[in-house]
Amino acid sequence: MTTIVMLASHTNTGDTMPTDILVTRVHDGEQTDVTWTPDRLDRAREQMAELGVDGLLVTPGSDLVYTAGYHIPALSRLTCFVIPSQGEPALVVPSLEEAEAANSAAGRSGVTIRTWHETGDPAALAISALPESAERVALSGRTWFDHAIALQRAFGRGEFLSAGPILGPLRMRKTSAEVDALRDASHAMDRVHDALAAGEVPVIGRTEREIYRDLRELMLAVGHLEAGGNVASGPNSASPHHAPGARRVGEKDVLVVDLAGPTDSGYFSDCARTYCVGDVPDDEFARYYRIVDEANAAAFASVSAGVPAGEVDRMARDVITAAGYGPAFGHRTGHGIGLDVHESPFMRAGNEQTLEPGMCFSIEPGIYLPGRHGARIEDIVTVTGNGAERFNRATHDLVVLTA
Repeated sequence: MTTIVMLASHTNTGDTMPTDILVTRVHDGEQTDVTWTPDRLDRAREQMAELGVDGLLVTPGSDLVYTAGYHIPALSRLTCFVIPSQGEPALVVPSLEEAEAANSAAGRSGVTIRTWHETGDPAALAISALPESAERVALSGRTWFDHAIALQRAFGRGEFLSAGPILGPLRMRKTSAEVDALRDASHAMDRVHDALAAGEVPVIGRTEREIYRDLRELMLAVGHLEAGGNVASGPNSASPHHAPGARRVGEKDVLVVDLAGPTDSGYFSDCARTYCVGDVPDDEFARYYRIVDEANAAAFASVSAGVPAGEVDRMARDVITAAGYGPAFGHRTGHGIGLDVHESPFMRAGNEQTLEPGMCFSIEPGIYLPGRHGARIEDIVTVTGNGAERFNRATHDLVVLTA
């Protein structure tokens, strides 16, 4: 996959943010527009000032896409976006990336591009873009260890911190443009589950891996740039993180299908549905599938601005526990989603993070009986001004696949 980033001016009337830049991602010959706002740098600086951080170093990954509108893979050559608390930012890149960096959102908005050659010291170049008085510097959490060590040595003073407390609060409060992108991603994923429910993907007698391959192709066909997830059948459906394997799907198997991937916008879909093959395996499964659906509904009903994230988890867990299946629900109820499939906020016990409009996350309770079967129903939702919106529309009804 090759992704090139180009820019054009754009005004976003749906947000209160200032001038937006329209990032055009080119993927396999197709162009897609993604909104990036230069005011993200101002808001990052506000967070830095609040936390007493003198500089922010952002390396390839979703943090770089968010802050610079620059999508480039992490490589052995260091790329680093340097955002000082005072002064002008700089995008430090290998010389062979100069054209791509100049065409990033940051480059086209006037950010200085500093290049280094094979014999250069990129870490020292990045640190030189910080003020000499800098004592506390934050580094994006997914920086390669070798790069992190080189940057820390080049800094040679003060304290290195995680960028999570700076960028995390900004990224989990989505703008209306980001919410739209996530809604569209969810609707694209719905088309995949709708096709499976309609029998367009045969399952009986086929391996999990073969079914997964077909579903991945469907995901790409409806607008995903990449496709991931799992297909778990029979006793494998009791393993929440099962990887599709060579097991063949048969009659009265349960099939948990949990798929996720970034769409053309760069924002992720993530949706799980549970199916039966040929017939429902037994009465207990039918009973606890309804409990999982009730837990999903209870969690969704609790979502509102001002509610702690942990309360969403508690509402789902209380339903499952009251039905006698508490120990069979071993994971959190949900996770934030955006430029990463898993990001803040997390719907888990004890999380006092207050929900705010624009936060987007999954609701995915489940019950898993080892050696037998399991069920999970996952939707993406967003907090609104008067409650919540569920993005996914694929049915929660227990669908029996017959082909």
